[in-house]
Amino acid sequence: MDEPEFSMGIEEEYLLVDLENYDLTPAPEELMRKCQRELEDQVSPEFLQCQIEVGTKVCKDAAEARENLAHLRRTISDIAAEYGLAPLAASCHPFADWNRQVYTEKERYRSLEKELAGVARRMLICGMHVHVGLGDDDLRIDLMSQISYFLPHFLALSTSSPFWQGRDTGLNSYRLTVFDNLPRTGLPPVFSGYAEFQRSVQIIISSGLIQDASKIWWDIRPSSKFPTLETRICDVMPLLDDAVGVAALIQCLHRTLYHLKRENKRWRQYDQFLIGENRWRAQRYGIGEGMIDFGRGEVIGFDCLLEELIEIVTDSAKILNCTDEIDSIRSIVERGTSADRQRAIYQNSIGEGASSQEALKNVARSLVEEFTVGL
Repeated sequence: MDEPEFSMGIEEEYLLVDLENYDLTPAPEELMRKCQRELEDQVSPEFLQCQIEVGTKVCKDAAEARENLAHLRRTISDIAAEYGLAPLAASCHPFADWNRQVYTEKERYRSLEKELAGVARRMLICGMHVHVGLGDDDLRIDLMSQISYFLPHFLALSTSSPFWQGRDTGLNSYRLTVFDNLPRTGLPPVFSGYAEFQRSVQIIISSGLIQDASKIWWDIRPSSKFPTLETRICDVMPLLDDAVGVAALIQCLHRTLYHLKRENKRWRQYDQFLIGENRWRAQRYGIGEGMIDFGRGEVIGFDCLLEELIEIVTDSAKILNCTDEIDSIRSIVERGTSADRQRAIYQNSIGEGASSQEALKNVARSLVEEFTVGL
């Protein structure tokens, strides 16, 4: 088997807020037209008019992905400012009401709303998707089942959605609570190969329930558009460096597991019941309370788990020229995820005498500020 290039691409979804009150605002048509003139097919509207989606070009390494993603963020931010708006990269807005949002007039989104009914109407959430280039279909299926073990780790590092409609949910990623209400979400099934995956998907397509495999929204899936494996579990992250670091970790893990396969080894496959427990812990606590090490049979602190994961991908990080990006992930554990920072800003604001609404606006303001850090 020829070694894949392990190219990477990052997709992010943003929310648009009014710079006066930090509430969500539908994107003016002219704003979207300007963005598309500047960025062409790298930007598109999303399900709600207050959302914008961007995607990098195919990148050979994390440095190229960072440069491309910085350009996308900078362009969106500059154009939005012309209209008194700003983007933020958080998976849930701190206080917006999903009942008041306006849907994008696009056939795909009208179809989704009709099919998913009330579930679709609550989809005021944003995520980050990381594509890694793998030309061999069976390899994509094989690595998908192995990488599933690490999906909770990626989620824990990325959590950015503690608030929902003005209340602290107690969860670090409330986004998943909303998204998991959709069908065909969550951890992927285990398939023997690409042929079995295709047969299963084709049954649903032939039944007329979905048009194509793009309506499958697992935490990780073979992309229906590109020869990639697409990791979809992450919350979108406010800080550019955090987003690139986690994306680099995902890329490196693909290469590491591929080389284990070439040595006739593989990561041990655990039942979805167990992986799902760690997924819940990541959703609930982020990096704060650790996860189960299934081999040891006990909960281990996330700092230790991260060090083990970094050690696992060290050789791949050197080959893929992203040692610095991988090392930077440690700073997420040191200072906390976006969810941790949002809660701290809220509590500090309350402690200084702010009302709950004022404190929530301070959270939104901080998210706007973080969006451009490092650009």
